[in-house]
Amino acid sequence: MASEQTSEQTTKATTLWDRFLASALDPLLDREAMKRQFERIDWQMEGDRLATPGLVYPEYYRSGNFHGVEGGYLSPGAAVSYDPITRYVLPPNEDWVREGVIQSLRSQPRRILDLGCGTGSTTLVLKRTFPEATVVGLDLSPYMLVMAQYKATAEGLKLDWRHGKAEETGFEENSFDVISLSLLFHETPPAVSQAILRECFRLLRVGGEVIVLDGNQESLRQTPWLMEVFEEPYIAEYAQGDVAAWMQQAGFANVETRTHWWIHQVTRGVKPLPGQEWVTDESLGEGEMAFA
Repeated sequence: MASEQTSEQTTKATTLWDRFLASALDPLLDREAMKRQFERIDWQMEGDRLATPGLVYPEYYRSGNFHGVEGGYLSPGAAVSYDPITRYVLPPNEDWVREGVIQSLRSQPRRILDLGCGTGSTTLVLKRTFPEATVVGLDLSPYMLVMAQYKATAEGLKLDWRHGKAEETGFEENSFDVISLSLLFHETPPAVSQAILRECFRLLRVGGEVIVLDGNQESLRQTPWLMEVFEEPYIAEYAQGDVAAWMQQAGFANVETRTHWWIHQVTRGVKPLPGQEWVTDESLGEGEMAFA
């Protein structure tokens, strides 16, 4: 037993994250600012306030580490460190990458849902772009939602933050015009990602758009070392999949994937009328942004 534990510890300590990325990032991070951020929030109280009573966390979410964080996102430390780290590990620029969601939309939505919203970075971009829309951010970590709400309050933006599972949201069907998913699927098993897309189909109104922003699956397959740098338990399975195919299987039409800043991709689909396999661009309205 002792030798097994030693072996496990050695494996954890020699991941590429520990040997390369963590040490490279450390000089770039303002540890004092992160400490102040941590100390100014009553994480237990705020997390309990946002948490859904009785929610059972899926095994895939609570059993692994993400980005080298022990225990994954179910800790205040993950919520405090996520934004400072992501700023440096989402090339070429985090803001430019997240703008891919906005650039892909062709409609003027009234109700938007951001699934797996994390600390709300993409959710806030959506609210700034569509200030009159109702924007909802849903995440499985109450601590990430605490940070998201903190950021929104600092900007004076009013959003609706919900604690729950993206594959089983509890929202009414046909209740959203746009659903976005940023950097989520590489952190969920493919079966869960496909279940999430089926939930998106249920939630969207006819003509509604789903936008998935994530790592470029073809690029990841061609550069396996890239998958080892970040401590992501499901990224290899994600790389072998095809988001566009998953979207089509869920019932979406006009599905397109485009490369975004070389190592990312954006996949868009539309919920068609019952019995239709496609939706014409004319049905989206004159003057709306083309997906290109």
